[in-house]
Amino acid sequence: MLTKRVFILIASLFVLMLTITGCGDSANLAGQAAQQSDGQALEPEDSDGQPANRNLAVSGAFALFPMMTIWAEQYSTNNPGILFDLQAGGAGKGMTDVLAGAVDIAMVSRELRQEEIDQGAYGIPVTIDAVVPTVNADNPYLAEILASGLTPEKAAAIWISQEAKTWGDLLGNGATEPITVYTRSDASGAGEMWSKFQGGEAQEDLKGAAVNGDPGLAEAVRQDRLGIGFNNIGFAYDLSTGEQIDGLRVVPLDLNGDGQISPDEDFYATKDQMAEAIGSRLYPFPPARELYLVTKGQPDEVIEDLYRWILTDGQAYVVDAGYVVLPPERIAEALAMLEE
Repeated sequence: MLTKRVFILIASLFVLMLTITGCGDSANLAGQAAQQSDGQALEPEDSDGQPANRNLAVSGAFALFPMMTIWAEQYSTNNPGILFDLQAGGAGKGMTDVLAGAVDIAMVSRELRQEEIDQGAYGIPVTIDAVVPTVNADNPYLAEILASGLTPEKAAAIWISQEAKTWGDLLGNGATEPITVYTRSDASGAGEMWSKFQGGEAQEDLKGAAVNGDPGLAEAVRQDRLGIGFNNIGFAYDLSTGEQIDGLRVVPLDLNGDGQISPDEDFYATKDQMAEAIGSRLYPFPPARELYLVTKGQPDEVIEDLYRWILTDGQAYVVDAGYVVLPPERIAEALAMLEE
C-alpha cells in the first residue's frame, strides 16, 4: 500500500512545482504520452501485434489531482504497461480537453452538465471532498469570524451581492477595514460549488480578485491579512500533520443560522475531523460534492479496468489521502454503469 509519506511527498512536490512554474503548467507522471494527430495516445504493439503499453492522458480538477496521483502511481506499479500523464488545470479545462479528444480522462469536481453529456461526456464518481472558506490567520477579527461563522446569506453578501464591503459590515462590530475578496479565475468545480452554496448558479456569479488554481488562491489569502477565499480541503490543510495550513484558517459554517458556532458545528480543526463530517453529511452538499472521472463516450476496456480498480481496491487509499470514500450504494451504481 502506498504510504501517507509518499502521498505527502507527491502533493508537496506538486504544489512546489506550481509555485515555481505557474499553476497552468503540467505535472507529468511516468513520462509523456506519444500523441497521434487527433490527440490520442499511441499504443505500441508487441511481437504478436497486441498493445503492449498504454499512456493515459488525464487533465482537470485540482481537487482530484492529489488523489489521482496516488491511484496512478499504485495502478502503474500493479500494471507496468499502463502509464499516466497527469495535468491539473481546473475542472473546466479537463472537460474541454476530454471532449476535444486531447486527453483520455478528465478530472471533474462537480456534476456533469447536460450540454456536456449531450456532447458525449461519460462520468463515473470516484470519491468525495469539499470546498471550505478560508481567511488569513492574522486577520484582526479572527476570533469573531471563527465564533460566528458563515451562513449562505453572509457568504453571498461577500461574494455575490458584495453588500458586505468591510469586516464591520460582516461582523456588525463597526470595523472599517475592507474585506479583500478572492475567487478563482480558472473554470473550477470549487467555484461552482461555492457559488451554489450561496444560492448562485455558477462560478461566474462570484465576484472578487480572480486567482488561478487552488494553490494560487490559498497563497493569495495567506499573503493578505484582510483576505477571504475558498479552497478544496486538500489545499486548506497540511497533508503532513492534518492541521490547517500555516497562514490560513478555515471558516466554519453556521449550519443552523443562529449566529454562532456551536460544538456540533465545530469539526474543522483537522482534516480527519473534516472528512468525517463530510462522510456523515454533517457538512452540507454543496459545498461538499462527489468527484468524477470523465471520458468521451463509454470508456474503453483499459479505462474500464482502471475504473473498476479505483472503485474497489483503489478506495483503500482514499482515507489516508484525506478524501472521503464513496458510499457502498454509489460504488455499486458506478460499477453497474460500467457493465451496461
